[in-house]
Amino acid sequence: MAEETYDVAVIGGGPGGYVAAIVAAQAGMRTVCIESRETLGGTCLNVGCIPSKTLLHWSDRYHEAGHGFAEHGIKIGKLELDLKAMMANKTKVIDTFTAGIGFLFKKNKIDHLFGKGTLTGGDGIAVALNDGGRAAVKAKNIIIATGSVPADIPNVPIDEKRIVSSTGALALAKVPKSLVVIGGGYIGLELGSVWRRLGSEVTVVEFLDRLVPTMDSELAKNYSRLLKKQGFAFKLGTKVTEAKVTARGVALMLEPAAGGEAEKMTADVVLVSVGRMPFTEGLGLEDAGVALDSHGFITVDDRFRTNLANVYAIGDVIPGPMLAHKAMVEAAAVVEIIGGQHGMVNYEVIPAVVYTEPEVAWVGRTEDELRDAGIAYKSGSFPFTANSRAKTVGHTDGLAKVLTDAATDRILGVHIMSTEAGSLIAEAALAMEFGGSAEDIARTCHAHPTLSEAVLEAASLAAFGKAIHM
Repeated sequence: MAEETYDVAVIGGGPGGYVAAIVAAQAGMRTVCIESRETLGGTCLNVGCIPSKTLLHWSDRYHEAGHGFAEHGIKIGKLELDLKAMMANKTKVIDTFTAGIGFLFKKNKIDHLFGKGTLTGGDGIAVALNDGGRAAVKAKNIIIATGSVPADIPNVPIDEKRIVSSTGALALAKVPKSLVVIGGGYIGLELGSVWRRLGSEVTVVEFLDRLVPTMDSELAKNYSRLLKKQGFAFKLGTKVTEAKVTARGVALMLEPAAGGEAEKMTADVVLVSVGRMPFTEGLGLEDAGVALDSHGFITVDDRFRTNLANVYAIGDVIPGPMLAHKAMVEAAAVVEIIGGQHGMVNYEVIPAVVYTEPEVAWVGRTEDELRDAGIAYKSGSFPFTANSRAKTVGHTDGLAKVLTDAATDRILGVHIMSTEAGSLIAEAALAMEFGGSAEDIARTCHAHPTLSEAVLEAASLAAFGKAIHM
C-alpha cells in the first residue's frame, strides 16, 4: 500500500475540516481531507444546518401563506402541502452545496479520500476507504475535525422511524399528527417549528424549568410565550423515563424532574434532541495516546494542539459551543498557527442563533451572567413593535437589548429576538470584536427603514438613557 505524504491531513470534511483544508491549501501546503461520509460538508451540510434551515424557511412560507397573507390583501385558493417536493428541494440544496465544496477542493488542488481515518501513531493515518480499499497517509500536521453526533438517553431507543434523532426528523415521509420533542434547546425547537407549521401538534418535554438555558432569561420568557402562541405545548421540569414503539405510535412515561408521580403520554413520532456528543469513535485516539477529558472531548491547549506535538483538534470534538461558525474560525486559526503565525479565536464574540420565527440571536454575556458575576452594567431594550420596518413586514414580535459596562460603555452583550435576528447580530459581534461602545452604535447612521434601527435605538437607551422612537 503506497503512502502519500502531505503537509496537512484533515480528518473530517465538515465546516471545520473543509475550511481548514482550503485555508491550508491556499497557504501553499499540500493538503488531504479524509471524510467518512460519501459527500463533503459534514453534519452541518448533510443532516444539520443547511437542510434544517431550508425546511424552516419554506415551512414558514407555507404557514404564512395559510395564516398571514389575507390581512395584507393577498388571497389564495386552497393551500396544499406537497411534502415530497419540499423534501426534494431540501435534497437539491444539499447536493448543490456538497458539489460546491468538491469544486473548491479541486480548485485549490486538495486531495480528498472518502473513508474512515485512524491515527497510527506519529504522523501516520490509515484510511479504510468506503469503496472497500485502503490507503495510507503521512502528514507533518494532522487536524482532527470529526464533529459530533446526537446524544441519546436511556430507555428511549432511536430507530429513525418513530423515535428519531435530528437526522430522522429531517426526513419524515409524512407530517405526524403529534410530535413530542425531548429537549428544549436549539435543535429541538427548530425542528419542532418545522413540523408545527406543517400541521403537527408539538409538545416539548424539557428537564429544566426553562427553554434554551444559554439564552438571556428575559428573552427566554418572551420566546416561550411566543412559541405557545404559535401552538407549542410545553412540559418543563419534566423527564422522559421510557419510550416504547407501539402499533399506533410511541408510548412515553414522564416524571417530574424533581420527583413525583409518573404520567403517560403518546405521540406519532418522538424526536430526541438532548444535545450532541463529540464524535471520536474509531479514530484510534487511545492507541495513539491522544488525551480526552472526562466528557469525551479532545484536550487541546490554546493553540489547538493535543498532547501530541503534530496533532491538532478543532470544532465539536473540543470543548466550547458546538456551532459550525465556531469550527470555521478555529479552522482558519489553527492553519495560521501551523504556518507559524498567531492565529486566535475570540470566544467572547461567538454569536448564537435559534432559527425559529422569530429568530433569537445573541453574542457576549447575558444579563443573568452579569448579575451573577457582580458586574455593574447598563441595559437598553427596544421593542420591535416600535420599529417601522417590522411594522411594514408584519413581524413586530421581539426586542433588541444592548448590555454595556456601566463605567466605560463598552458593549458586553447584545440579544435580539426578531425576524432576521441571525443577520442583525453580526453588527453587534463586529462592534464587540473592535471593543466598541453602545455610543459607537448609537452614533452610526443606520439605513431607514430597517430592522437594524432597533439595535441603534437599544444602544441609544444603553448609552444615553433615551431613544427617538420610544
